[in-house]
Amino acid sequence: MRMGRRIAIDYGAARIGVAMSSVDALISSPLATVQAGEKAVSEVAMLIQEQDVIEVFVGLPLNLQGEHTKSTADAIQFAFELQSIIGCEIRMIDERLSTRAAQGQMFASGKNTKSSRSLIDAAAASLILEGAIAFEKTTGNAPGKSLSEFDA
Repeated sequence: MRMGRRIAIDYGAARIGVAMSSVDALISSPLATVQAGEKAVSEVAMLIQEQDVIEVFVGLPLNLQGEHTKSTADAIQFAFELQSIIGCEIRMIDERLSTRAAQGQMFASGKNTKSSRSLIDAAAASLILEGAIAFEKTTGNAPGKSLSEFDA
């Protein structure tokens, strides 16, 4: 397993969740939630640049059949805009049901969905990150797909 921090992003039309790993990739934790909008790319880029990361994972929202949706195109576009600023590799990670799982975790910890929306987005990013790291640890391969495999 390569050493270095990784960041995962759960892109959404309203909010963008961000999570970060420890340098040794043993711990993943929510980092921030950024409001979507015209400043979102620069705000997320600033978070990434402050952390000296080796790789960024952006959740790829697919429908349950694995097909692209409008949200998929939006997440890919966000990833391309982000890459033009940060310069490090971005990999797209299948994120099906990550937000649902994060909502379940919040509910299990006694928080309701309405009062913890911003926490859910960062928690979903953390789940994306944990999945990507687990994949790399078990297979030795890079998780997801390189952003270069998609059209801008």
